[in-house]
Amino acid sequence: VLDLSAFPELPVPEETGETFAANAAIKALAASGELSGLYVLADDSGLEVDALGGQPGVRSARYSGEGATDASNRLLLVQNLAGLTAGGPFSGRFRCAMALALDGKVVAESDGSVQGQLLTAERGGGGFGYDALFIPDGFDQTFGELPAATKNELSHRARALKDMQRWMATNIISDR
Repeated sequence: VLDLSAFPELPVPEETGETFAANAAIKALAASGELSGLYVLADDSGLEVDALGGQPGVRSARYSGEGATDASNRLLLVQNLAGLTAGGPFSGRFRCAMALALDGKVVAESDGSVQGQLLTAERGGGGFGYDALFIPDGFDQTFGELPAATKNELSHRARALKDMQRWMATNIISDR
């Protein structure tokens, strides 16, 4: 297993998809077209807030515009939530889509999500992105307050990866 840093010559494709699944496929296909005979796994993920019609969605990393930072994205999210007439907390989810490609073709896709509530004030300094604003269902701490091991076990990426691992165990490993 190699990560993208082992292939610095690979072009980084523009994420032009309207969905996480589309962006994951764009990334997987771009790399797999250059890496003949190798499986390429790519993901795209972000935050969806129901009261904001699914925003920030596929623009989660760029929510506050060009040059966006985690802090500027959180600030804009808090401002947008505070401007709603309905009080919080607000329901939403972190979502991750994965695409596995081989020789320029997507051969498998998976999806994982974790439901929760969004706050309008940050809590906790751990994690990154929107973690300090998100309380996963069944917990009373934000991802920014939970131990990293707990967060990683619950995460949308972990769920998508488990689904992909099951597919790979059945369809790739059993073929060898």
